[in-house]
Amino acid sequence: MTRPLRLVAVSGGLQRPSKSAALAEHLLDLIADDVPGEQRLVELGQLAPHLAGAVWRSHLPDTVEQALVAVEQADVLVVATPVFRGSYTGLFKHFFDFIHQDALIDKPVLLAATGGSERHALIIDHQLRPLFSFFQARTLPLGVYATDKDFAGYRLQDEALIQRARLAVQRALPLVELTRHSRAAAAEEAVAA
Repeated sequence: MTRPLRLVAVSGGLQRPSKSAALAEHLLDLIADDVPGEQRLVELGQLAPHLAGAVWRSHLPDTVEQALVAVEQADVLVVATPVFRGSYTGLFKHFFDFIHQDALIDKPVLLAATGGSERHALIIDHQLRPLFSFFQARTLPLGVYATDKDFAGYRLQDEALIQRARLAVQRALPLVELTRHSRAAAAEEAVAA
C-alpha cells in the first residue's frame, strides 16, 4: 500500500494570524476534500527568527530544516504570499533560496497571493510563476489572488473568490491525480524489483 499524498502549503505571511495563511489553508483543504493526504502548513513568519542572517542551509536550525524537507518531499505544494512592494516577501524568497534546485521538478504547485487591492493581482504571473519555473515545477493553470475585502477576519467571505478557489483546485486535480498514479506505479516497480 502506498503512503498518502503529502499536501504542503507555505505561507509567506509575516504575522499570525495571516490572510495568506488562511488562503493557503483554504486551498489545502479543498485539495484534501478530493485527494486525501497528510496536510502541513509552513508559516514563514514563525520561522523568521531562525532564518534571519542564515546564508547556508547547513547553518539553519532543525525547525527550518524540517520545513524545507517538508516542501522538498511534498507531492503537492500550495504557496501563498502577501504582496510586499509589488512582489512576494523577502522572507518568502529567502526560504525558497534554501530549497534544492531540483527538489520541485514536476511538482504541482498552486500559486496564491493576498494584497490590499486588485492592482497587485499580477504578482502570480509576474513574480510567482517565474520563481517556480526556475525550479521546473508544474505551476497549476489558475492562481488565486485575494484582497482584504475578500476576508471576514481571517476567513474567506467573498463568494466569487471562493468559487475561483474551487475552480483552481478542480483544474489542478487531473495533475494531482497524475502525480498520485505515477507515484503509486513507481512504488509498485520498486516492490517488484
